[in-house]
Amino acid sequence: MNIAKRFLFYGFGFVIGIILLMFFLGGKKTGCDYGPEARTLKNIRIKERKFSEATISALRNNDLDTSAISKILKNGDVLFSESNTKLDSCKQYVVEGNVSEKKLKLRIENCDSIATVLTAQIKK
Repeated sequence: MNIAKRFLFYGFGFVIGIILLMFFLGGKKTGCDYGPEARTLKNIRIKERKFSEATISALRNNDLDTSAISKILKNGDVLFSESNTKLDSCKQYVVEGNVSEKKLKLRIENCDSIATVLTAQIKK
């Protein structure tokens, strides 16, 4: 079999495979969260969230609401250098991101079933 036929067979199989993947995975909410930052943010997002009084007041003082925290948990960056991940019970993560032209820095306590936003620092 010459090289042209091999490429033709390979291309045909590749196209069929892509079509099958699009058909099976097209309607589902699938994602590839393989990096440590993406896994951490997804783990926090899927849990029930609670907010400390300090967080609520900081958000109110800056004309923000809890949807800003949801945006940060979707598009923010985890600062592992400032996080405390060596705790046994609940790990604490620092997540930073931009919302409404403001820089928001969150300290989140990530337990088994609940994620609590402990503090929110807002810089303009």
